[in-house]
Amino acid sequence: IYSWMEKMDIERKYLVKDDTYKRNATAQTRNVQGFLNTHPERTVRVRIKGDNGYLTVKGLGNKSGTSRFEWEIEIQVTEATALMDICEPIILEKTRYNVPSGAHVFEVDEITGKNQGLVIAEIELDYEDEPFTKPEWLGDEVTGQIKYYNSQLSVKPFNQWKEQN
Repeated sequence: IYSWMEKMDIERKYLVKDDTYKRNATAQTRNVQGFLNTHPERTVRVRIKGDNGYLTVKGLGNKSGTSRFEWEIEIQVTEATALMDICEPIILEKTRYNVPSGAHVFEVDEITGKNQGLVIAEIELDYEDEPFTKPEWLGDEVTGQIKYYNSQLSVKPFNQWKEQN
């Protein structure tokens, strides 16, 4: 039997200045994710996180890009692996670090492959203007900037940005 979850996803996204976050990381997991649909109004993601598989649908974000609909179901890893074969050609591989900061936990993603060099921190909030402690390693905020969405990194990876500048 599968379990699923529907919620309003409220998060803020930041670039990371340096790797000092690793000193406070409490967990580290390997993530592989592909996208069946990368349209910014509705993305469909397949993820393998550790020993678990997930299928996630995300809706269009609000004006600030902070909140958007999210529906997720846990699936078998074998199913997630099979779905990866029909995803967009660039599969995102990353190491995710959980880093506590005050009452919250940042998820810091070191992305490899064609997105090598891009490190992004996300924090999930209960409401949009919820205050939180900003650690020293946190860089510029990129919440709502579509090019930093994982779905868009699977279509136009970070290494192509450098080539166009």
